[in-house]
Parts: sequence; C-alpha cells; structure tokens
Amino acid sequence: MKPAFRAGAVHLRVPATSANLGPGFDALGLALSLHDDVVGRVGEDGLIIDIAGEGADLPCDETHLVVRAMRRVFDELGGQPRGIELSCANRIPHSRGLGSSGAAIAAGVLLARSLVLGAERALPDDELLAIASEIEGHPDNVSACLIGGLTIAWADESAAHAVGLNCDPAIWPVVLIPPFTASTEQARGLLPATVPHRDAAFAAGRAALLIAALTGSPEVLLAATEDRLHQQYRRPAMPQSADLLAGLRASGLAAVVSGAGPTVLVLARDDDEVARAASLAPTEWTCLPLSVDTAGAHVVPAAR
Repeated sequence: MKPAFRAGAVHLRVPATSANLGPGFDALGLALSLHDDVVGRVGEDGLIIDIAGEGADLPCDETHLVVRAMRRVFDELGGQPRGIELSCANRIPHSRGLGSSGAAIAAGVLLARSLVLGAERALPDDELLAIASEIEGHPDNVSACLIGGLTIAWADESAAHAVGLNCDPAIWPVVLIPPFTASTEQARGLLPATVPHRDAAFAAGRAALLIAALTGSPEVLLAATEDRLHQQYRRPAMPQSADLLAGLRASGLAAVVSGAGPTVLVLARDDDEVARAASLAPTEWTCLPLSVDTAGAHVVPAAR
C-alpha cells in the first residue's frame, strides 16, 4: 500500500559531529552545537531544492545526499511522493571532518519518515539508524547526529547499532577549522591493512579510558585521547593539522583530529583551555567554541 503523506512542511535541525575522538576509531561520535536546518514538503511534481550556505554550489538534483537518503526511506515505507521540495540552510563546513555528509543523511532519513503518516511505527529509530549507516558506510557520525550527545556505534552481520551516553558537562568542544578541505576516501586510503598488536592493545585501553574521561573523569582526557590507530598514518594528507595537533597536545590540551580531518577538535575543560586552544590556532583557521548537542536530529516545532 502506498504511504499517506503529510500535507504541510517539516522543519528539521541536525548537528555537526566529530567522530573517532582519538582512539575510538569508527566507533565513537560526539554531536556538536553547530547545525544545518532542512525544511521539506511533498510537492506537486518533480524535485525543487534551494540551498543557502555551505554546499550551495552542489547540484540540486537526485544526486543530492539529502534526496538520496529520502528516496531510500520512501522506498522502505512503500512508495515515492509525487514531488519533493527542499530548503537547506547549511552551516556545517563540508569536507572538514565535521560530519556534513552524516548530517545530510540523517536529515534525509528523518525528514522522509516525518513526511509519512504513521511511519514511526513502521520504521522505528533503530531501523532508521541502520539505513543511515548503510548509506554513509560507517555508523559513527550518523549515530551521534541522530541520537545526540556521546555515542558508541558498532555493526554486526545484520545492521549497525548505537548507544548514547551523557557527556560530562565540564567538557567544552572547540573546533579549529582550516581553510582547506580533505578527502575522507584519501584519508582512509592511507591507513594500513594491519597494525602491530601492541598498538591495537594500546588503542583498546585508551578507548575504554576515553569513555570514563568523557562521562565523569575529564581530568584524564589528555591520556585518554592518545591514538596509535589512524592519526599518525594520515599525516601526509594533512601535515598542517598534524603539526597543530602536536602543538596543542604538547601544551596539555586534549586535542584530536576530528573525523577524517582536517579539522582539529579540542576537548577543553575550562575557559582557560578554550582560550589556549584559540591562541594556538593558525591565524587563517576558524576557531569555534561549541557545546555538546544533546538533542540530536529533531523536528523543530512550527512557530505559533
């Protein structure tokens, strides 16, 4: 049976995310208070897309990631609408390691479900996450985007899964965003097929410590964010980020490469650490002190 579509528009807000957080490669994610807004409705015919801000130069056609994610969910729910009208206000920088693609996918799957009457029963949150992860190819960013806060994601033979945790309120994320971009595919291509057992054991221990640090023991954040699985191998793709990362950590700040880079994330614990992170950023980089987004992707109520 073809689904029944909602008559009015739906307004979604989706957060930026930082994945990995050092040793939590392809598993940990943190939602950040930097957002894209997407408004969508079922149109009379065809596809209409309006984009403002980041990604305004992207093709406004069926290749758009929000549209692709919507189409996938509409198929899952029984059929496509006559038309789609989208308006996107994008603030999350693209190709910087801040989960812009994950945010687009999360927006698309949640928007499509929201436009179909009764779809939350037919496609619950865990199945929506599995679809989003399949589109993205890894679950860390989309999990944090959909759930909010700190997330741990994993996949088994059937699907991707995630759990959400409350991040210690003493932690203030600071993102240092360079003027240049990086390719996730290139960054992943630099990773070795295997790593020494001692490095794998080290990463497992530090990832476990990182959960403790982020949820109640922020005093161990510097040690907990030390990585041996991926950041050192990606240095050739982003030497400026690697140099900045080394300088921040040498000054005692819990700094990591955000996702596949080239943005650097500092997990600050007080105003002094926020100021120190800003002072160490190169002049041409953008420094954004943020907070942890605890809401995740959500429908914004219509103004009354």
